[in-house]
Amino acid sequence: SECQAYHSPGTCTFYGTANSNQLIAEMLGIHLPGASFVNAETELRDALTKAAATQITGMTHLDNNDGGYTPLGRVISEKSVVNAMVGLLATGGSTNETMHLVAIAKAAGIQINWDDFAELSDIVPLLVRIYPNGSGDINSFQQAGGMALLIRELLEGGLVHEDVQTVVGPGLSRYLEQPVLEQGRAVWQVGPEQSRDSAIIAPLAKPFARISGIKLLTGNLGRAIMKISALTDGENTLVEAPALVFDNQQEVEQAFQAGQLNRDLIAVVRFQGPRANGMPELHKLITCLVISMEQGYKVGLVTDGRLSGASGKVPFAIHCTPEAAAGGLLAKVEDGDIIRMDARNNLLELKVSEKELAGREAVTLKSHYAAQGHPMFNVLRGALSGAEEGASAILQG
Repeated sequence: SECQAYHSPGTCTFYGTANSNQLIAEMLGIHLPGASFVNAETELRDALTKAAATQITGMTHLDNNDGGYTPLGRVISEKSVVNAMVGLLATGGSTNETMHLVAIAKAAGIQINWDDFAELSDIVPLLVRIYPNGSGDINSFQQAGGMALLIRELLEGGLVHEDVQTVVGPGLSRYLEQPVLEQGRAVWQVGPEQSRDSAIIAPLAKPFARISGIKLLTGNLGRAIMKISALTDGENTLVEAPALVFDNQQEVEQAFQAGQLNRDLIAVVRFQGPRANGMPELHKLITCLVISMEQGYKVGLVTDGRLSGASGKVPFAIHCTPEAAAGGLLAKVEDGDIIRMDARNNLLELKVSEKELAGREAVTLKSHYAAQGHPMFNVLRGALSGAEEGASAILQG
C-alpha cells in the first residue's frame, strides 16, 4: 500500500516545499546542524528535538551572562537570507520558497524580490539531483552527504557567506558537521568531504548544470516564476501556443476528460492568486497537462496561482503578478490568444495588440465569489500583498 511504501511519518520523500523549508532553515542558521531530513520516530530525531529545546531555551534566556543570548533577530541577516537563497537554488528546491523567503526576509526588515533570485540563479550551479530534478529522493541526498557536504561545496566555492550568526554560534562552517547518536544523545562529528553518490550530489567543479534553474519571466502578462531544472535536458524552455483559459483547476480536469487538451496549448488558470482565493496549491493540474504533452503536443501553463514544490516536467509560468484579481492582464486573456513562454530570453508575452487589449473588458472575480465559497474571505482581498511581496496580509510595503 501507499502507507507501507513510505519510510516513516513526517515529510514526503520527494524534494517539495516541506523539505525545501528544512534546507532553508539550516541555511539560515536557525536549525541545528544536520537536523534536516532526519526521519521521524527514530532515536536520533528524538535526541535532536531534546537538543533543540535545550539550545533555544539557553540562547533566549535573558539572564544568560556568558554572551550566549541570541534572539532570532540577531540570526536572520542579509547574509543569512542570501545563504538560504543560494542553498535553495543549488538544490533545485520548491518554487513556493520564492514567496516564503521574501516574507521571511521582510519580517526581519530585509527586502528581496524575484530579481534577486534571478541574478543568483545565473551564477549558482545546480549541485543536487533529487525528484523532481532527478530520480533520487531526500533519503538518497542524506546518504550522499546531506547538508554538511552541500554547505562545504558552497563555502569552498565562495557562494555563501561564512560570517553569519547561527543558533549554535558564529560561522556557517559549524554546519559542516552531522549529528550522530551516542548514548542516547545527539553529538556532532565532521561530515563528508566528498560525495558518496555523484549522481545525487555533484562537486562544484562538475555541476549538473551551470545555472540553477529558477527563471524570472517578464512581459506584458507581468512577472512570473519558471523552474527549468526539472525539465529534462532543458527541453520545453520555449513554448508558443494558443491559450485555453480556465478560472479554476476543476475546469482543467473537465476539459481533460472531454479530450479538449489534445492540442498545442498554454493553459491559463487565473483567479488563483493571494487576493482571489488565498492561493491554494493547484496540485490537480500537472497530471492532465503531462499526459497531453506526452502525446506530442506543445503544452505550457500560465497561472497566478502556485503549484506543489515537487512539480516539474511541464513548462510553467506561475505566481504571475499582478494577479487577475488585482488588475493583471490575465483577466483579459481569451481562448485562442497566442502566448509565448521563453525561458531562454526570460519572456512571458501575450501576443495581442495593445489596441485590441484596450477594447477588451477584463473578467472580474465577482462572478466567482459564491461559486468558490469564499464570502468570508472578502475582508482580506484588499489586504493581501502580491506573490512577489510574500503573499502576506501583515507584511505590506
